[in-house]
Amino acid sequence: MDRERILIEDSQSGHVKAFEELILSYEKKAYNIAYKVLRDEQDALDASQEAFIKLYKNISKFQFQSSFSTWLYRIVMNTALDFKKKKKPQIVSLNETYEDGNEKLELIDKNLTPEKALENKLSREFIKKGIDSLDDDHRTVILLRDVEGFSYDEIAEITSSNKGTVKSRINRGRKKLKKWLIDSGQNYKT
Repeated sequence: MDRERILIEDSQSGHVKAFEELILSYEKKAYNIAYKVLRDEQDALDASQEAFIKLYKNISKFQFQSSFSTWLYRIVMNTALDFKKKKKPQIVSLNETYEDGNEKLELIDKNLTPEKALENKLSREFIKKGIDSLDDDHRTVILLRDVEGFSYDEIAEITSSNKGTVKSRINRGRKKLKKWLIDSGQNYKT
């Protein structure tokens, strides 16, 4: 029996230490998924922690019919989406700063010229803005597929949708994103 299954079964029996060990390897990925949905460090931290609490309370319901990671990421995604619905929209500045007012630093490839590095940063920000313009259903599947690299089957499980719906949403989401990029005047090859 693999270590993860033992930890899950021990967690289902109420062993807190086993649960802590189990989620340790998923904390960063859970936070990243929440952050991609919420676009705020503190909100992502709060949502991922809330998801782990939900997971702890409901781990006895896990039946080993899917992978544990897929089940966990579905909980994280749903929690982040619920969290987003509760929050008011916030204006996001292109110049991100920490709460203390200091600018965030990004690691830059030393082989890039300053002009190319700036162009890459602006392109990433522009694409993020395009993804943010999508409705929740399309943004979610685009983030899970194109940013996080989940398979269609995993996305179907995470979003509680069938595989055909996932493929359709990804296709429509990509078309909407492409249209948004073109309409916004950004020159991207298709």
